[in-house]
Amino acid sequence: MGFVEVRDVWKDYIVGRVMVTALRGVSLDVDHGEFLAVTGPSGSGKSTLIYLISGLDVPTRGLIRVGGVEVSRLDQASRASWRRRNVGIVFQFFHLIPTLTALENVLLTMELAGIPAGKRVERALELLEFVGLRDKADRYPWELSGGEQQRVAIARAIAHNPPLILADEPTANLDYENKLRIVELLREVSNSGKTVVFATHDVELARRADRVIHLRDGVVVESEGGGGAPSKIGS
Repeated sequence: MGFVEVRDVWKDYIVGRVMVTALRGVSLDVDHGEFLAVTGPSGSGKSTLIYLISGLDVPTRGLIRVGGVEVSRLDQASRASWRRRNVGIVFQFFHLIPTLTALENVLLTMELAGIPAGKRVERALELLEFVGLRDKADRYPWELSGGEQQRVAIARAIAHNPPLILADEPTANLDYENKLRIVELLREVSNSGKTVVFATHDVELARRADRVIHLRDGVVVESEGGGGAPSKIGS
C-alpha cells in the first residue's frame, strides 16, 4: 500500500441534462516521497484525479486514502481541515491573491495553517530563496512574469510543510524554459521527502518524474517509470 491509495474510483458529473463520467474505476498507489506524473489528453480525467486526492471533491464511488486517512469518507468541513494541514496545491492559473505581495501570499498559507507568527517571515523568505525569488518578495503578482508567479505558488504550496504536494497542469501557460524550471522545482520538493503528484498533458515533462501513469477517457491505460522504463501500478 502506498502513501496515497486510490481504489476503484469513479467520478460522475451532471453537465446540463447529461451524465459525464470523468473517471472509470481508477486504482493506483503513490509511495511516500515519490514524484508521480499523471498525463493524458484534455478530458482524460487528470485534473479530476488531482481534485479528488486533494479532498476538494469526492468520488461518486471508490476509496481514496492518504497517509492512512480515508479522505473520501470525510465530510466537507473535515476535508478542509485535513487539507490545510496535509496538502499543498499548485494550480494552472497560479491563483495568487493580487492585492498581496509574493511574501504575503506565502505568509497567508502559514497563517491559515496555524503556524506561529514568529516563525512565518523567516520561513517565507527561505522558501522564496528556494524558488529564486527572495529579491522579489515585495512584488505584487502583476509585477511578476508567469514563471515567477508559478514559483511563488510553489513556495506557497509548501509553506506549511505538508507531506503531499499536488500540481494541476502547473506548466501549461509557461514557455519551455520556465516549464523545465517548474518541473525541476517539483523534483527538488520531492527530493526533500514530499510526495508529489503532477498532472500534465506534456509527455516529455512527465518523463522527468519517477513514474508516469497515462489516462485516457477516465481509465489508466499505461504506467511507466520516468524515462520510459516499465513500472508496476498499484491495484
